[in-house]
Amino acid sequence: MAEIVKKRAERFLSLDVFRGLTIALMIVVNTPGTGAQIYGYFIHAQWFGFTLADLVFPSFLFAVGNSMSFSMLKMKQAPVAYFWTKVIKRTIIIFLLGYLMYWFPFFKLGESGGLMLKPISETRIMGVLQRIALCYFFASVIFYYLSEKAALIISAIILLGYWAILYLFGEPGAQLEMATNAASKFDLSILGFGHIYKRDSIPFDPEGILSTLPAIVNVVLGYIAGVFIQKKGKSFEGISKLLMIGFAMTSLALWWDLIFPMSKKLWTSPFVLYTVGLDLSIMAVLIFFIEFKKVKSGIAFFDVFGKNPLFIYLFSELFYVTVRLIPVGNGLDAFEWVSEKIFQNIFPGAFGCLVTAIVFMLICWSLGYALHKKRIYIKI
Repeated sequence: MAEIVKKRAERFLSLDVFRGLTIALMIVVNTPGTGAQIYGYFIHAQWFGFTLADLVFPSFLFAVGNSMSFSMLKMKQAPVAYFWTKVIKRTIIIFLLGYLMYWFPFFKLGESGGLMLKPISETRIMGVLQRIALCYFFASVIFYYLSEKAALIISAIILLGYWAILYLFGEPGAQLEMATNAASKFDLSILGFGHIYKRDSIPFDPEGILSTLPAIVNVVLGYIAGVFIQKKGKSFEGISKLLMIGFAMTSLALWWDLIFPMSKKLWTSPFVLYTVGLDLSIMAVLIFFIEFKKVKSGIAFFDVFGKNPLFIYLFSELFYVTVRLIPVGNGLDAFEWVSEKIFQNIFPGAFGCLVTAIVFMLICWSLGYALHKKRIYIKI
């Protein structure tokens, strides 16, 4: 079960704000209003390319690594049995919550009109929380047993190896196409058709098993960045280095993109470098304004999301599914009715869709605020 704990020590404020920004944007991207075309930068790239929406998930994995850099020191000093028990327990909890989230609401209407249990054979196995769980597990093992230098070497091997796997085992001439790439083939062979994500143009899981491999690097590099920030981040030298490394990584990613296209759904290696490079730059800016300039405006708002990130994300997904199940007539569900009958009348077009998503995000924020006021922090 998730453990409800009281906050005992002051956290790194820039990290909480970074994580809060990520969760807020994640909710906005996942819950766009209906009734009009939404802004393109809030839509994931169809296959190749990059939009603002594509930055959200890798940024959260980067934040997971940042957070681990603060807790791993204690873990390294703990007995091996304690480490494995804690890591395996947390991995299973997060993975299981993700699995149950996609199974929710567990029942559907049968042909006779009655309720029937959704078959387990049709439930999606992989997903956002499942990927977080697996990346957390492997990154924890890497840093418990190995040095940061070894972790960097492993990261390079993973990125280069994933590149090789896709080109060696994909269908010749179509190695990076959605239906014929090695990741898609691997997921179908292991998970089976019934457990694959089916809301794309064809059955394909953007959080599949094989494409989780390079995602581990987002967490690993987030961890190393967290260690660096603790040592030198609160200095102008540290901020400068974060910006320079971020620029170098995004530049390398754009060069690599010329021969190995950037794709969030396939989680290609240049996509990893590009998102980490952007995250380093964002972290540098946040540290400058929050730690040096002591900017307070808006900090408390995003800090609320950063205190209970996984719980608020889980709530947002379950709440969204629930309101989409409530019929209100004229073929509309409750979410569609609010978006199309209220916000589209006030703010027609894409802006109305955005306002709908922002209002939904604020509802989720209010839950986080209530927990924060009571100093309740749900550790998943």
